Amino acid sequence: MATDIDLHLGRRLRRRRRLLGLTQQQLAVQVGIRFQQIQKYECGANRISAARLWQLAEALETPVSYFYDGVTEALERKDSAQAMSGGGGEMFSRKETLDLIQAYYQLGERPRRRLLDLAKSLHESSEAVA
Repeated sequence: MATDIDLHLGRRLRRRRRLLGLTQQQLAVQVGIRFQQIQKYECGANRISAARLWQLAEALETPVSYFYDGVTEALERKDSAQAMSGGGGEMFSRKETLDLIQAYYQLGERPRRRLLDLAKSLHESSEAVA
């Protein structure tokens, strides 16, 4: 039976894989396993070992800590509400958000930084007006 942490890690794995536009098969080939294992990780049916998590982080070009981001908040939300519908995670399930993030990662590093700086400055200027 999957624990809440296994489910959280699986969700983060799926999110990062999709953001990079990878299929389960492509990711599995990169880490030397079958795509069915990726499926099991993503749904929380199988636990991800520390060594495998390291390989997945390398393949997905992200630090291992990425997978644990928000775990405390997710567990607290689950404990208090016993349901995770709504909240900030809903934003990442929208097609528009995924399309934007995929386009962002197709840019080179310098244009990505410039775009991020632009977005931050637009946010800051909208706060100043309000």
